[in-house]
Amino acid sequence: MDVASSIPYEAIGYILTGKHKLGLPYLLLGMLRFWRLRRVKQFFTRLEKDIRFSYFWVRCARLLAVTLFSVHCAGCLYYMLADRYPHQGKTWIGAVFPNFRETSPRIRYISAIYWSITTMTTVGYGDLHAVNTMEMIFIIFYMLFNLGLTAYLIGNMTNLVVEGTRRTMEFRNSIEAASNFVCRNRLPLRLREQILAYMCLRFKAESLNQHQLIEQLPKSICKSICQHLFFPTVEKVYLFKDVSKEILLSIVAKMTAEYIPPREDVIMQNEAPDDVYIIVSGEVEIIDSGIEKERVLGTLQTGDMFGEVGALCCRPQNFTYRTKTLTQLLRLKTNTLIEAMQTRKEDNIQILKNFLQHFKQLKDLSIKDLMVENVEEEDPNMAVNLLTVASTGNAAFLEELLRAGLDPDIGDSKGKTPLHIAASNGHEECVKVLLKHSCNIHIRDMNGNTALWDAIESKHNSIFRILYQLAALSDPYTAGNLLCTAAKRNDLTVMNELLKQGLNIDSKDRHGTTAIQIAMSENLVDMVQLLVMNGADVAEVHTHEFSASTLKKMLKKREIGHQITVNEAMASEFALKEQNQEEDKHVWGRYNGLECPRVSIYRSHPVVRRERGFIEAGKLIRLPDSLEKLKTIAGEKFGFDARDAVVTNEEGAEIDCIDVIRDNDKLFFVE
Repeated sequence: MDVASSIPYEAIGYILTGKHKLGLPYLLLGMLRFWRLRRVKQFFTRLEKDIRFSYFWVRCARLLAVTLFSVHCAGCLYYMLADRYPHQGKTWIGAVFPNFRETSPRIRYISAIYWSITTMTTVGYGDLHAVNTMEMIFIIFYMLFNLGLTAYLIGNMTNLVVEGTRRTMEFRNSIEAASNFVCRNRLPLRLREQILAYMCLRFKAESLNQHQLIEQLPKSICKSICQHLFFPTVEKVYLFKDVSKEILLSIVAKMTAEYIPPREDVIMQNEAPDDVYIIVSGEVEIIDSGIEKERVLGTLQTGDMFGEVGALCCRPQNFTYRTKTLTQLLRLKTNTLIEAMQTRKEDNIQILKNFLQHFKQLKDLSIKDLMVENVEEEDPNMAVNLLTVASTGNAAFLEELLRAGLDPDIGDSKGKTPLHIAASNGHEECVKVLLKHSCNIHIRDMNGNTALWDAIESKHNSIFRILYQLAALSDPYTAGNLLCTAAKRNDLTVMNELLKQGLNIDSKDRHGTTAIQIAMSENLVDMVQLLVMNGADVAEVHTHEFSASTLKKMLKKREIGHQITVNEAMASEFALKEQNQEEDKHVWGRYNGLECPRVSIYRSHPVVRRERGFIEAGKLIRLPDSLEKLKTIAGEKFGFDARDAVVTNEEGAEIDCIDVIRDNDKLFFVE
């Protein structure tokens, strides 16, 4: 068909016949040229997709070509009807030019095109005027065709114009909606101006964000674009100093660039730490959103980072971060940052070092709660890192540092270890992590305080119970030492807390001294009264420093009635211990006066505990005379039905007889 439509049939007919006017067969063959219109359509389609040309102007040219071709075809067909009609004067053109066949072809063509285009545009003047029946029939179909073509042209042109102004139209609609909102709610003029100014700046900033464009590209191209645009900025950020290029490239590839208008809150105070931001251009204010008013703490410039404290310390954001000018930011998901840090151990440690060293040297008010006072400046074991992380309560962060091989018992200039700091601040998860890594719970600081003392002094009872259970296993004088220390310091608050936790008030320290003996020797009346009223035994107390009459008055009050200030849960546990001790006096008569054997009991299988890193403390008990009683005691201690439990030793071997258990054995109860 392409070849047939390209053959010049009229020229061939003229060569063969020597006549210009040929018959109907030649005219029909000439109509094969309409087949080439398909090529014209394909040509315009290719131009529309060619990025070198404007789509708007190519589309306009295509619509214009369609219009001119339709006008040309209609004019030619209408003239053919007049030319073929037998009565020359009874045609549309014969009414104007009686001898139209004698006029030049140019005049006839112009006349036909003129009336055709005025009819198509329906201007109401110069329309084709049908004279005979054939012309009327043609005009009917021509006007119907004009209706469809006009609708097609108007629809396409409207779409082109509206698409170019759609964003502006949406902006104007939003402005109108905002104005109606202000009027409806009768907001003050100041708020109205702020709302409209913000929406105008937002409209300008949206044109700079290119999220949709980048998301359409393949991952490899996006990665190259991000590397070209963001890598020079990211590698200068303090957090990524001396970090490998591979990690930086993986982080950069997952960053998103955003333009934020002025006076917009990027991060709200106490917001969840979902994202970390790097400033590419502009300024961001650090704001403390207090109850009464806001306070600006500082301003961040190009190359600064914010949001990383909440992300790495796993806690809500400390402050509000608000843009001061039109600002371009790089946004990175917290999960993405953590995953990148875990990819390579060396880079993980380096990022943690950079983070903590930055806040160690920074003297900004925004990070004062991260600082630990009096830390040695040149600590080869990075004491500042462990101590700082322990103070923040980030157990996951602390775990990473300890896995890197840092000493969990490192101390600051006052002798405080990470366990001291975590216990005093109430960070229970950090305490468990430190215990998991075998920290020493008996270390004392320069004031002679252990982590156990710091926990009870700060009234963190759950931490105290964890530490006390472990300390009592290795030091049987733990309770006596704590009570005697509180008595020596005349610390009534701590003594009250210790008694509430169920410690035996008559416990002795390693020197065989009780708290009541120390209080009376130091003549501490208030402390003696507290101890006496809580049931301290004064039968074996012999001291001349304390007034006998005062002691008698206290004992008389105690005889009238007093209430021991002991925590109910802990009291029941210690009462059970006392009951077991009374029973054991009869049970262990067969040991001929030797000290009753003691065993440590634990829940779960020993292999499972080691693999999963369990840090749940065991229980030190006196060994009963039967395996059934042992299971009963274990069930009461751990709160489960142990009658059907299996008892094993440290190697996992099952124990089915009480006689094979020795003093200081470790027993495990498997449900």
